[in-house]
Formats: sequence, C-alpha cells, structure tokens
Amino acid sequence: MDAFYASVTLREHPDLVGTPVIIGGQGRGVVLSATYDARTFGVHSAMPMARARRLCPNATVLPPSFDAYAEVSRGVMAIFRSVTPLVEPLSLDEAFLDVAGARRRLGAPAAIAAMIRTQVVEAHGVTCSVGVASTKFVAKVASTRCKPDGLLVVPPDGVLDFLHPLPVGALWGVGERTERELHRLGLRTVGDLAGTPIATLVSLLGAASAGHLSALAHGRDARLVQPGVAERSVGAEQTFAVDIADVTAIRRELLRLAERVGRRARKAGMAGRTVAIKIRYEDFTTITRSRTLPDRTDVTRTIYETTVDLLDGLVPLRSPLRLVGVRLESLAASGGASEQLALDEPATGWRDLERVADAASHRFGSAALRPASLVEVAATDADAPVARRRR
Repeated sequence: MDAFYASVTLREHPDLVGTPVIIGGQGRGVVLSATYDARTFGVHSAMPMARARRLCPNATVLPPSFDAYAEVSRGVMAIFRSVTPLVEPLSLDEAFLDVAGARRRLGAPAAIAAMIRTQVVEAHGVTCSVGVASTKFVAKVASTRCKPDGLLVVPPDGVLDFLHPLPVGALWGVGERTERELHRLGLRTVGDLAGTPIATLVSLLGAASAGHLSALAHGRDARLVQPGVAERSVGAEQTFAVDIADVTAIRRELLRLAERVGRRARKAGMAGRTVAIKIRYEDFTTITRSRTLPDRTDVTRTIYETTVDLLDGLVPLRSPLRLVGVRLESLAASGGASEQLALDEPATGWRDLERVADAASHRFGSAALRPASLVEVAATDADAPVARRRR
C-alpha cells in the first residue's frame, strides 16, 4: 500500500490531499507515516516528530486512526484472498500473493495485478503499488521501485537487467554498516556484488551472509509464499511527552498497554506464552525483559501482573523513562486459553469479565468500561502526556 496510514487518514480530510501531511503524535512522538508530499522534504516513518516538523514546517500533523487502519487492512486482504488462497501477509499493508493458480481464471499476472489495484482503490479509496516477478525478492523490489500507485512487471529473462543497476542497499540483509563495508571494497551496485567471487564475500561478511546476498544478486530466491502466516506477537508502546520516574505512574501506563494488547489478542483469537516489556531511558538506552508463562493467555490481568513483576525487577530505575512498551509473544490460536483461578476469584474468571469490557468498548468506545485506576486518565486523554501510540 502507498503511504498506507496517511492515505487512510486522508479519506476523512480530502482537503489535505496533495499537501504534506504527517501522521503521528505531538511533542516528542515519532512519525508513523507521511504523505509523499511530505517525504520530498526528507520526512520518513520512525523519525522524531520534532525533526520532521523542522524539515517540513508547513506540514499538517494528524493523529493516527488505528481502528480505521485495521478495517481497511481486512478489506484489502479479503480482496487478495478472492484472487488466490496463497496470500502471505507481511504487515497490515503488505503481502505476497502466489497467483500461478489464478492465471487460467483471471489472466496474465500483469492483468491480475491491474485488477487488484482497481478493486482496492474502488473499495477503499487508497492506492497500492504492485511488483510482479518470479521470486518474492524481485517482486518486493519491483513494488518499491514503482511507488507510488504503480505496477512493474519483471519477466524471468529480465531479472538480472533489472537488479544489477540497483544500489547494493536494495538487497535484503544489507544495512547501513554492511553497505559501508561493501562500498569500501568498491561494490556499489547489485551487479558489482554479483561479479565478486564468493570467497571474497565470505571473508568480508561470513559464509551465511555472503551466500544469501550472492544468491539474491543473481536473482535466486527459493522461498515460497506461505499462506496464513500467523502474527507471532502483538504489542503496544507509548513515548511520554515528559520523562517519567514515578513507578506508580509507569505501572498505570503498563495497565493501559496491557489492556490494548489483551483486547487485540482476544479480538484476533490468539493467546501468547511470553510477556515482555520494553523501557527506554532518557538517554535512549533501551532494555527489554520477558517471562514465559506456564500456559498461553489472552487475559489482560495476567499480562499486566507479569509486566509489573518484570518492571519491579528493574526498580530502582537508574533514570526517568521516555518510553514503555508491552508485548505478548509466541502466539497461537487461543481455543479457550487456560486460566488458573485463585480461590477467592469469581467463578466467571477474568477472561469473561474482560470480554464484557471488550463488547462494551466495541459498542460505546474504548473508555466505556475500564479499570478504575485508568478512569481519571481516560477523562483527560486529550491532555494526556503521551506523544505516540503504536499498535
């Protein structure tokens, strides 16, 4: 999808189409997405909002709409699955499709790609760019090279002509550090790397990385599309507008995040075995801690109590925090995930109570029913010291 979060948000702001728009929080938040008009100024996702505003002072900043993003994503994925059951989602806004089995019914791959693009924009008012190729890697690169709102077909006999002029940074697995090392050897294009003896690459990168990059540089990628790949984790994190050292306030934030994570897991019918927290100090030092539970869970109370235990293991904090996050990992279909009840707990259990809260939130909004410790925070959400919310 093309600037997915920004494009979905702009459906409610048609007057801003064609102008620089940044999606994200205020203050010390980060950029979630930006329109292509903003990207021409150097704005990109994960950039600190303060820097983005300096680069593009005339941009309009809009808050994210995660429910809308999830809804459009479900609709787009449904379009994909109407074409082929072989759909491998990579994120909310990206997927691989194996359309070999759909050719007799729908025509050539280029025609299928054009049809998908038309259906997506007509149904959801957003655009996508599609790369068509005989391997996943080349299709991915092609989709990137034809953005925004493009279609690029790389025929099997044209793969090397397409790949070799590209910079080595286009290869999966080439980060900034590896790119610098390759440049130091004079390897600036994919073609340069493809023409380098494998022994030279092994001495520089190690056997595994050398073999991987050499194969990609020659257009080889044996991976198949894996339909129905389940999300391995679900998480939420928040960056504070003001660094926080109050452990009570941090615990309250963990509860809010645990609520989001638990609700999202239950909605997806998933339960996780491992609970993790992430904290980031004022100097940007980041620490993660995790704990594997005896049984998988989707219960907010269990997630929250585990995060508190993990946080307590880091107390006293060496300095105030600028970010805290919660993640539920090792997901699998819940199937009524087991829940151990204490003798003094109601027979219904926390899961049943939380499902009532889920239903109330779905009907009346996320603040309809929530823990008492969050009521005061919920009442002043508009002024809450939170710069970013990310699912």
